[in-house]
Amino acid sequence: MQVSKRYPDNDQQTLLETAESYLRESVAPLASEIDSAPEVLREALKGMSVRTLLGLRIPKSLGGLEVSSTTFGYFQQLVARYSGALAFLQMQHQSAGAMIAYSENESLKHQYLPKLAKGQVLVGIGFSQVRRTGNPPVKAIPVDSGYQINGKVPWVTGFSLFQEFVIGAVLPDGREVYGMVPLTPTCQDGGGTITFSKPMALGAMQSTNTVSATLTDWFLPEEGIVSIGKAGAIHDHDQKKVLSAGFLALGCAQAGLDIVEAAAKTKQLDFLHNAFESLNGELIRCQTAMFQAVQADYQTFQERLQLRTWAINLAGRCAQAAVTVSSGAANYK
Repeated sequence: MQVSKRYPDNDQQTLLETAESYLRESVAPLASEIDSAPEVLREALKGMSVRTLLGLRIPKSLGGLEVSSTTFGYFQQLVARYSGALAFLQMQHQSAGAMIAYSENESLKHQYLPKLAKGQVLVGIGFSQVRRTGNPPVKAIPVDSGYQINGKVPWVTGFSLFQEFVIGAVLPDGREVYGMVPLTPTCQDGGGTITFSKPMALGAMQSTNTVSATLTDWFLPEEGIVSIGKAGAIHDHDQKKVLSAGFLALGCAQAGLDIVEAAAKTKQLDFLHNAFESLNGELIRCQTAMFQAVQADYQTFQERLQLRTWAINLAGRCAQAAVTVSSGAANYK
């Protein structure tokens, strides 16, 4: 008998089934602890590494799995369904891997990507400040054999969990430079320093250890350069990848619906069943539209942005439904 595929039109079914099995059996029971305790989050990330799930956007020739955009979307939705903190943290590493994979710095690619794919080296990202207008928070000045970096990175996730991160800085002519720096306090022989704040007290996902980084006369050598882009390149990239975070939102929506469905089965109330069917139907429609958009080249940025907005709005409504059906239990971790 032919087994039907859980993931339609997907050539990576085995990988996704492996991921879902791990997330459902090993991550979901510890979801609350993973959100609050860095050491538990670290073990969850290690479990993904053991199952070769950290190099999905890295070329096969360099040890990764090089999955399709469709497969990666399904994967992001799965992880977010079972753990928000794990989804957010691994996304930083996957994004760094993709950036390095597209780099023209071949020696850097061969140095990092095989280790990133195996989880032997974990790398985050710290370049949200490049999006800001006006005086750049982090500046780069060309010097002999590299760049001197000064400024403050307001957000870097993964302190004590990642070893390095990709920093973004702005050159005097407006171009953007991205390169590898350590995610640990360091003093260079030439006097450059990088220091970090204490992990921020966030409203959620405290375990991800988000910090700020301050760089003073930090020397970024040419061999550590990931890429140099034109002024505003990050905004062009954001528009191309506008749907990416939408799949995380779909996973959050599914997590809320899991709770609604369980309550409907336990309490045997028609209105709970009807609420689940209505929201689940909308989730399926939203998911279908998003995957169609990923595979299509003709949709405008505004059309894709509307899909992302839909996914985020749906996640919020599913979360509200989950809290409502949980009654007093919603007050407990």
